[in-house]
Amino acid sequence: MPIEKKYLKTRPISKVTFRLSSEAARGASQVCLVGEFNNWDPSQHPMKPLKNGDFKLTLDLEVGREYNFRYLLDQAIWENDCAADKYVHSGFHDAENSVVVV
Repeated sequence: MPIEKKYLKTRPISKVTFRLSSEAARGASQVCLVGEFNNWDPSQHPMKPLKNGDFKLTLDLEVGREYNFRYLLDQAIWENDCAADKYVHSGFHDAENSVVVV
């Protein structure tokens, strides 16, 4: 599922909707969106579970920037977004971060 971006006409903000599929969530009961927009704090953006098992969250992000992010499943497993705009090395071992370009 692609990351959905809706640009506001009145402000340099985009409403960005992140959605993690039930398959990618691997049966997790809790998913948090963690990234540069919240100083990598897993407590700031818990995602809403949907009836079909997907998780969803919409954030207002500043236009003209790129944000590294990942999903944290059940406070234990890191997952990238398969629909990210690009991927960059995270600095930890051989791991990569997802990137959304707004």
